Amino acid sequence: MASHISNARPDPDPILVDIAAYVAQSTIDSDLAYETARHCLMDSLGCALLALRYPECTKHLGPTVPGTHVPHGARVPGTQFELDPVQAAYNIGGLIRWLDYNDTWLAAEWGHPSDNLGGLLATADYLSRRNIAEGRPPLLVRDLLTAMIKAHEIQGVLALENSLNRVGLDHVHFVKVASTAVVTGMLGGREEEIINAVSNAFADGGSLRVYRQAPNTGSRKSWAAGDATSRAVWLALMTMKGEMGYPSVLSAEGWGFCDVLFNGKPFVCRQPFGAYVMENILFKIAFPAEFHAQTAVECAFQLHEAVRDRLDEIDEITITTHESAIRIISKRGPLHNPADRDHCLQYMAAIGLIYGTLTADHYEDEIAADPRIDTLREKMTVVENPQYSRDYLDPDRRSIANALQIRFADGSITEKVEVEYPIGHRRRRAEGIPLLEEKFVNNLATRFPAKQAETIMELCLDRERLEATPVNEFIGQFII
Repeated sequence: MASHISNARPDPDPILVDIAAYVAQSTIDSDLAYETARHCLMDSLGCALLALRYPECTKHLGPTVPGTHVPHGARVPGTQFELDPVQAAYNIGGLIRWLDYNDTWLAAEWGHPSDNLGGLLATADYLSRRNIAEGRPPLLVRDLLTAMIKAHEIQGVLALENSLNRVGLDHVHFVKVASTAVVTGMLGGREEEIINAVSNAFADGGSLRVYRQAPNTGSRKSWAAGDATSRAVWLALMTMKGEMGYPSVLSAEGWGFCDVLFNGKPFVCRQPFGAYVMENILFKIAFPAEFHAQTAVECAFQLHEAVRDRLDEIDEITITTHESAIRIISKRGPLHNPADRDHCLQYMAAIGLIYGTLTADHYEDEIAADPRIDTLREKMTVVENPQYSRDYLDPDRRSIANALQIRFADGSITEKVEVEYPIGHRRRRAEGIPLLEEKFVNNLATRFPAKQAETIMELCLDRERLEATPVNEFIGQFII
């Protein structure tokens, strides 16, 4: 019996259409989103500057071929590099993400929407410098903030109900999708071109999450976002040259993303695109730690004074947490590198109990050699509170709760310290934003002379002036 497959070209998958319409047509009218995006821009650039202190990060920087010259290229903050926008996106994206200190979004899939800034900032600087050379106006920081809001929204809304980690894929796939869509729009792409570009981002598939998970956790998790957002810029540039797309890239039977990589489940996108994600983004303000552990570390800080002189007397430490933390960052056994340690719930809690603070340096080999850390880790029991797990997914709560309690050898116990919302949560904005601005000041000081740092800070705190500043002039403030 003869059979055949229809070769009729299908209509584009609805999610592709919705993303393209949002990028090309939507106007953002949320003042809160723009105010939050300004803080996100400051915080992300501050994280990038701090990462320049670490040689394992800086070895990734610069052009693909040393000595390459790119007229009107995109610049890398905190350096003298001037690169093509694809390689600049990789550099900037890698710097922002290296220390696991930039913003976070938690849902069915988690991730870091400011990872998109690598591609957005590189493209905005490149376009602005090119436009000026051709006698046209540059992009303004207001335009960059709009692009950030839209990229945050695409990544975050896709993450609400579509869990890549459940099928072993890494969350940076959604970075690539979001960056591709928004960068294509920045380059002047029409809706059809945005659909084509995003379809190619999905056709790439997703990188395996293996480099984030025990027993293989490693430094790729720190440059994977740079890789994703730079690939997005490349796909957008290719699309603007006329490269075709693949309309049923998600839904094609047997060959599409959903059948091949998503266990046959369709992508679900019930919430319309707006400004929800930027308005509710989670900042890492006080210390660099995988976000599922942020409140656990806050609990450890609170217990530090009570246990600092009794560490040898501790018999058991109980960490009560939510399901995602157990599945992603609860680890026993040896930890092999900084990337392994900053994704270990027990390690981070131990640092908080011993030192009463947590910085990126606490993940380095010198401090990791402190025998007290592994001694405390061995005494830790991690248990799930089902209510914490439910509240984590509740769109009206979005808590990231943890609790710690310590029992000593003599039978005495500490209070059970519980923190439901980390300091970077929207519910703690009034408390968190002054500390976020202080974090930015401190990060500026790691790279720039006092006068240059002061000039940058004054501009960033003046929202009206900042938004009216050409992107190329803004980036120029960050060049050594």
